[in-house]
Amino acid sequence: MADSEHVPLQAGEKRVCPENEEGTPSKKPRVESDHENGGQSRQDEEGEPQGGASDVEEDGETFADMMKHGLTESDVGILKYVSDHEGFSGILKERYSDFVVHEINKQGKIVQLDDLSIPADQEEAPEAEQQPTESDSLSEEQKKQLGELQLFKNKEGNVSIEVMEDSKEKRTLVHKAIKTQFPGLETKTEERDGRKFIVAYHTAGKRALADVKTAAAPRKHFWPKNRGNFCHFVLYKENKDTMDAINVLSKFLRLRPQMFSYMGTKDKRAITVQEIAVMKITAERLAHLNKCLMNLKVGNFCYKNHPLKLGELQGNNFTVVIRNISGTDEQVHQAMTSLKQTGFINYFGMQRFGTTAVPTQQVGKAILKNDWKQVVDLILKPRPGAEKEFLVRCREEWAKTQDPEAALKKLPNKRCVEGQLLRGLSMYGKNNIVNAFGLIPRNNRLMYIHSYQSLVWNTMVSRRIEAYGLKPAEGDLVLKGTTAHVLSAEEAENSSIHDIVMPLPGFDVIYPTHPVGEGYKELLSADGLDINNMRHKVKDYSLAGAYRRVVIRPSDVSWEVIHYDDPKISLVHTDFEKLENKPAPVFKTEGKDRALRMEFSLPPSTYATMAIREVLKLDTSIKKQTQLNTTWFN
Repeated sequence: MADSEHVPLQAGEKRVCPENEEGTPSKKPRVESDHENGGQSRQDEEGEPQGGASDVEEDGETFADMMKHGLTESDVGILKYVSDHEGFSGILKERYSDFVVHEINKQGKIVQLDDLSIPADQEEAPEAEQQPTESDSLSEEQKKQLGELQLFKNKEGNVSIEVMEDSKEKRTLVHKAIKTQFPGLETKTEERDGRKFIVAYHTAGKRALADVKTAAAPRKHFWPKNRGNFCHFVLYKENKDTMDAINVLSKFLRLRPQMFSYMGTKDKRAITVQEIAVMKITAERLAHLNKCLMNLKVGNFCYKNHPLKLGELQGNNFTVVIRNISGTDEQVHQAMTSLKQTGFINYFGMQRFGTTAVPTQQVGKAILKNDWKQVVDLILKPRPGAEKEFLVRCREEWAKTQDPEAALKKLPNKRCVEGQLLRGLSMYGKNNIVNAFGLIPRNNRLMYIHSYQSLVWNTMVSRRIEAYGLKPAEGDLVLKGTTAHVLSAEEAENSSIHDIVMPLPGFDVIYPTHPVGEGYKELLSADGLDINNMRHKVKDYSLAGAYRRVVIRPSDVSWEVIHYDDPKISLVHTDFEKLENKPAPVFKTEGKDRALRMEFSLPPSTYATMAIREVLKLDTSIKKQTQLNTTWFN
């Protein structure tokens, strides 16, 4: 989306990784641990694995056309609010810089990018003594040419440097000088007419990538024994998915993306700051990347003996600007005071359920019912609404011929979900759909059944709020450690709504004993599922279940109503701007437009869009917001 695009309350908080695996069988029931902007990795921002190659970033008219067939909140059980204040309208993410996320690490500290220096222990590396010699091995003209190659001005080309002194030591110095001073470039030695040249090329070029595949593995670099094996650093990114950012880093450093670890994925349409770890890559090499990265910065380097794990973080801190608000100062005060004191219903947000005309939970239900022909049909059949032309052609070919190889030829990108499924059908045949479906990455497959779990949870929580409001009731569940406990009438009197949990359906959870708890069985039975038999023939799809808090109260809540005249100015002072010593934005006391600037922190397993929904009392679905968008423009 363009930076100036207006998106009223765009529910566009995105993910690039597949869902977490709370449905994996386990002996103990677990607290549900998937969450927005962190925790276990999840589906793409708008549920893209469902329509793998489809792209939310279509032009306005096409996207609006597609969203006519999308879901609304009521379709996925999001029905209730906790407060009775009057809602008001506003525009979320009019600019991606209006949504800033800072990770809260496992020590409870907000992660910030505020230091670009190299750790002192870099000096102990023997290679450092050779650094002046390496620098001297390149002429100024060669450095200029290499610099232009590094900055993509000629990424399909190369720079050839003749080695006059044909010695291995001299060639090694030139190779090291290029790789150290120009991250993103790779080198090889070539012999032409009896003369030796070192050829530098860009790792992003198509020809270069072909060369990389046939190149020998790089030599191992010296690594001091007293230094931790993992370099931890802070990644600052703008308008880019976490995995997109890691793919860029891995390409420049010539590493596999799996070498990087992190505690959670972050939004694309946002400015986000998070901690990343990579094995045996020096801070110096990482710091060099700052010279050539676009919309990415790395810093706050340190060495540790461990990687990072998904879900280790304590949560995320949000700074959110909602522009062009209609509410009075009193309405804003009431809404934000309610958010601070009571909180919001901890619904799974709309991005859990995808954006295409075939919701992810329908596929999940078919998997759980072992209806594999239905799974294939839902993923591959033609569907209403706008899609990329090659996907439309692929679906039409499948509908006409049922020939996976013919349909696959219509896809330029075979790694989308449709392509992976078709490749599986081509390999294993249409009579072995289970194995064919298995070619889709495991987390993407689990995303479907987790989406169904989320629909059930949202629906039952809405019934629970409808029946008992915010008052704990006899038969409700609370957690004691990881074990669920049923409240007696006396215990309910002394409990808080913030202690109450509801289960995601599975074989390793218990259900509330009041009438709402019986609703789980009725809901699953209506879908053709047996709540007492949530184990699946395929182990991956057996649902253990988990527990999730019904109401979440954010911490560190603050807000202010600010005025502005220019919609293009930033209303947030970012970490990078602070490093550049750029002045903070000055807020006016008067202006033609008003914005609500709010800050709050959320624990793992929560969606910021659901907190904002409670404040504005607006449907966060892209379908509804696209309708508002059209009205707003008119």
